[in-house]
Amino acid sequence: MQKKGFVVTSVDSVINWARTGSLWPMTFGLACCAVEMMHAGAARYDLDRFGIIFRPSPRQSDVMIVAGTLVNKMAPALRKVYDQMPEPRWVVSMGSCANGGGYYHYSYAVVRGCDRIVPVDVYVPGCPPTAEALVYGLIQLQKKIRRTNTIAR
Repeated sequence: MQKKGFVVTSVDSVINWARTGSLWPMTFGLACCAVEMMHAGAARYDLDRFGIIFRPSPRQSDVMIVAGTLVNKMAPALRKVYDQMPEPRWVVSMGSCANGGGYYHYSYAVVRGCDRIVPVDVYVPGCPPTAEALVYGLIQLQKKIRRTNTIAR
C-alpha cells in the first residue's frame, strides 16, 4: 500500500504515537529522589529528546512523577494535584519510599506507597533510583501508552 502513496493505520495508533512523543510531567519531588529526577532532566540524560518537558502546573501536565517519601500530611495535596491534571493522566512512582514506604515503612507518619492515594502506572525501584532508571521507566510508560485503546475507553 505504501508504494501507491497510502498509509494504513488506525486512529488509536496515531493518537497514541502523538501522546508518547509529548509527555509533560509535573514534578512532585518530596525527598532525595527528586535530585535524581532533576539529574535526568539535565544535559547528560536530556529528557527533552524524548519529548518530555517538565511543566510547573498540574493543568499543563499529563504525567506526575512522585519522587520520594510521601507523608500523611502531604497525601491530600498529592490527591488534589492529581485531580487537577487533565485526562488522560499517568503516574510514575519513583523510589522505594514512593513505591512502598522504603526505610520509613514502619513510621506512623509515612504512607506505605503512593498507590494508596493515586493510581500508579509505572514503578521505578531503587533508593534513590538512578537517572537511567527513571529514563527506562518513562520509556516503559511510553510503551504502555502505545498499547492502550484510546477511543474504546
